[in-house]
Amino acid sequence: MKKDFFAYQAPTTPFAPGLEISHAKGNYIYDIHGKSYLDCVAGVSALPLGHCHPAVTTAIKNQVDQYMHVMVYGEYAQKPAIELCKKLASHMPEPLEMTYLVNSGTEAIEAAIKLARRVTNRSEIIAMKKAYHGNTMGSLSLMDYEERKAPFRPLIPQIKHIKFNCFAQLNLITEQTAAVIIETIQGGAGFIMPHKSWITALREKCTQKGALLILDEIQPGIGRTGSMFYFTQLGIVPDLVVTGKGLAGGLPIGALTGSVHHMNQFKESPMLGHITTFGGHPVIAAAAHATLSELEQNGLIETVKDKELRFRESLKNKHILEVRGTGLMLAAIVSSEIDTAAIVDECRKRGVIFFLLLYEKKAIRITPPLTITREEIHTACKILIDVIEEFQA
Repeated sequence: MKKDFFAYQAPTTPFAPGLEISHAKGNYIYDIHGKSYLDCVAGVSALPLGHCHPAVTTAIKNQVDQYMHVMVYGEYAQKPAIELCKKLASHMPEPLEMTYLVNSGTEAIEAAIKLARRVTNRSEIIAMKKAYHGNTMGSLSLMDYEERKAPFRPLIPQIKHIKFNCFAQLNLITEQTAAVIIETIQGGAGFIMPHKSWITALREKCTQKGALLILDEIQPGIGRTGSMFYFTQLGIVPDLVVTGKGLAGGLPIGALTGSVHHMNQFKESPMLGHITTFGGHPVIAAAAHATLSELEQNGLIETVKDKELRFRESLKNKHILEVRGTGLMLAAIVSSEIDTAAIVDECRKRGVIFFLLLYEKKAIRITPPLTITREEIHTACKILIDVIEEFQA
């Protein structure tokens, strides 16, 4: 299987391990040789309930027996999508009550850029330095990582970048700004948390200048930080919220939520302002509804802060400079970037899966399913510390 993987499947890096997967269940992935791996990445924050959670798989199977794709998005009333949008609205503050369902987080970002320009009749978009919002052309344009952007230019114009948590640069938001878009916790940059006073000032500046505030909750959302959406801990209400990753419990999805006034503007001038064939797919919507329902009912979100504390206590080590992030969106920052990839590789060989981050080369990603147990946290951290000490002693 590994041979065919490298022969026929287009690569993303020269370094893929090509782990040969047999099956996955709960917090574990199993290879074709029968070895188990404790998953502390969760498909890069995409599996809040772990692998093949019964609530999700049952919802998928039940929906498959009723109907799958029947019509392009927005034409027919389909219960799974309707119920999902209603449930998302129940977790959002007013006036965020209408959702456009798409196929991925990056597609939802594209829709958000378009809608901001449509609503404001302005073109300038302000994003953060070291931002990551996806890799399609609009989302890539929001990135300031020139090494990744240069081969694909020209990208969309009139994008500015300011520093996350920098008060002075909020003055670059003007009457020409259509929107400011931020990750509520910067992911690729190393799980950088917003200062509450800064994000409050950002909200006020956007309101003052008539610019929309777009929050990217693709990683922090769906319970990962101890609430369904992280921004609800910050005391602000954005104009648009983008979600994805963990929303459908392991199936591809993205969502853009805003006010009825804003979201209605996709339907005219021009009509079909955004369109997708498979967005709101009934099987995926059923999986997403089941995921949110399970998180509401099983108390998992309430355990996140305790599990964060368990990780922090278990990762105290002279070679770990700090543990960034919150909840189960954590990054262990080691003293040298030279060996981080090797550390991740060795941990995998010893049966625990960690991962890397885009910009912060000293970071080791720790984003397990919310279902991880205290005992599994202890096991994962012991292996990680043993490996770090071997490489960085």
